[in-house]
Amino acid sequence: MIDGNAVNDDNDGMAVMTIRNLDEGVRDKLRVRAALHGRSMEAEARAILTAAVDSPMERSLLDVLSEMRGILDGEELQMPSREGELREPFA
Repeated sequence: MIDGNAVNDDNDGMAVMTIRNLDEGVRDKLRVRAALHGRSMEAEARAILTAAVDSPMERSLLDVLSEMRGILDGEELQMPSREGELREPFA
C-alpha cells in the first residue's frame, strides 16, 4: 500500500511514501543497486521512481503505424509478387 497523500512537516512539504509487503529479493537487489551507485536505498528508490515517471510511455501499435503513415506521405507500399511455388505453412 502506498500513501501518496502523507506529507512530512520535517521534509519541506515533500510527500512521504511507505511501501508495504515488498519482496525480500527486491529489497536485497535495491540494496545492492544503491551500493553500486553510492547512495542510500531511499535515494536509489527515488532515482528509480523519478526515471520511471520521466521516461516516455511505451507507444501503441496504432501510434507506430500513424508515424509510418506520415513517413510514407501517402505512398502505397509495393507488395511482393505471390507467384511461384507454394509451400506449406511452418514447413
